[in-house]
Amino acid sequence: MSYIMIDCETDGPIPPDYSMICFGAVVVEPTLSKTFYGQLRPISDNYMSDALAISGFSREETLAFDDPTEVMQQFTDWIVKNSTGKPFFISDNNGFDWQFINWYFHRFTGSNPFGYSSTNLGSLYKGMVKDTFVNFKHLRRTTHTHHPVDDALGNAEALLTMKTEMGLKIRLD
Repeated sequence: MSYIMIDCETDGPIPPDYSMICFGAVVVEPTLSKTFYGQLRPISDNYMSDALAISGFSREETLAFDDPTEVMQQFTDWIVKNSTGKPFFISDNNGFDWQFINWYFHRFTGSNPFGYSSTNLGSLYKGMVKDTFVNFKHLRRTTHTHHPVDDALGNAEALLTMKTEMGLKIRLD
């Protein structure tokens, strides 16, 4: 099983009323060298300026991004090529990221290669240290920039630290 860390940037709170603007993914393994980045043209006329601003893109820029069908198929192909066994979705905020990735996969490719499950990195850490008032973000090495590949890399680094330095029993292929 391959854990794939995901991060999404969007122009609003829910699909399909709003759009996933870009996302990043990294296979969680020691080298963290297998990454994916996709930019997607909006699927809705709706957008929230403050949400879009987080991505660093203007609405005009996003309108020139790639067709979501092509990006999601490229992501599917990347997952198949770069994962071992069933891929497993994990993110810092899986309640948010999962809803966009899952919806986009089903809408644009007909199925989600991750299946129906995901894991929240923050909740995993809280359980490990038995404290719901702490977060894992101090374990990141890559700066959190809101570029989704950077953010996914930082979160993958945190998961690797949980495994190598904190004793998390997890199989990373």
